[in-house]
Amino acid sequence: MVTTTPTRPVGDLLRDWRRRRRLSQLELALDADVSTRHLSFVETGRSQPSREMVLRLAERLDVPLRERNDLLIAAGYAPVYSQRSIDAPEMGPARMALNRVLDGHEPYPALVVDRFWNLVMANNAAMLFLEDVPAELVRPPVNVHRLALHPEGLASRVVNLPEVRAHLIARMARQVSLTGDPELAALHEETKAYGPVTEEDAVHQPAHDIALPTILRYGDGVLSFFSTVTTFGAAADVTLAELAVEAFFPADDETAAVLRRRAESGE
Repeated sequence: MVTTTPTRPVGDLLRDWRRRRRLSQLELALDADVSTRHLSFVETGRSQPSREMVLRLAERLDVPLRERNDLLIAAGYAPVYSQRSIDAPEMGPARMALNRVLDGHEPYPALVVDRFWNLVMANNAAMLFLEDVPAELVRPPVNVHRLALHPEGLASRVVNLPEVRAHLIARMARQVSLTGDPELAALHEETKAYGPVTEEDAVHQPAHDIALPTILRYGDGVLSFFSTVTTFGAAADVTLAELAVEAFFPADDETAAVLRRRAESGE
């Protein structure tokens, strides 16, 4: 198990999470069924929370599992959520489930990413996203968020780049807000700095109310996709809780036909 050693008191960390969720002490106290006075004492260090209290507050604050372990350690307790490598023997059933999802989605692209949007697994169809991309962007670990937005990556092939960029940047901003992770925040700032190409792009608003397609140049034509993201909602392991499966679906019949031909030809 990989753990960290927080250098700040648990009360400080809990207060940061409460403020990140934009809750008052009263709102959190009511939701967690504790007194406002006791919560105030916990945040200021005048009262030491029990292990159960730390977990209850973390649950109400929707703190990710990795950070729940940090809260427990800061309060003087052992972490309760395991963290194993996806390649560990104990993770065999999870790997099998992920492979079935990926294989079952052929001939359409699907991939698995970790918390930092690093590529963990992918099916054969997803390899089309790596075509004609500079070597430095596909050197492991491949960061899917960077790959999508880098000017020399997929961004150079995206027809509706302003909409896609706005969507991905907003998605990353939400994840940074949820986790408070400095590495994610740095990735967010890096990819934001790639910036819109023109001033017109900067103010462009998505026109798709239901699903935003990603339209890629491919040969002499284009491929149009929409995607869904699936997570392990009931995972009790940090690694599993942080994995996400992004599955891409053809947004039109032409794209579906091209993907089927690719699969049949073994490309």
